[in-house]
Amino acid sequence: MTVNVDNSNDIIDSRDIIARIAELENERDSWNDDEDNETTWEVEYADDDKELTTLTDLAEECANYADWEHGECLVRYSYWEDYVQEMLEDCGVIPRDLPHYIVIDWAQTAENISQDYAIITYDDVDYYIRSC
Repeated sequence: MTVNVDNSNDIIDSRDIIARIAELENERDSWNDDEDNETTWEVEYADDDKELTTLTDLAEECANYADWEHGECLVRYSYWEDYVQEMLEDCGVIPRDLPHYIVIDWAQTAENISQDYAIITYDDVDYYIRSC
């Protein structure tokens, strides 16, 4: 099963990154263990090797944030405001059925909540990750 992790996702689960790294490492190790192969995995599967390097670097950068091993969300910078609104509604902090005349400044709310997050860059796209 191939795990899809790329920088077009609004939310990336750290467990998917961990699984994809393991998947790529297993493929690499199996390829390199086969003595009939005339080239290395890194040469034969250059795109996969680049993905493995990128994801490994990302995992190393994020490993000290929050709960990386057990599931931490990386939230795309451009999706942050929507994420905050959904998170607060899902937690019950903000009712989903607010009357239309009540207006919440979601941009400011998202900015306030971002104080507990760090920004990391994955493949040239910025993501928020919980830092506490």
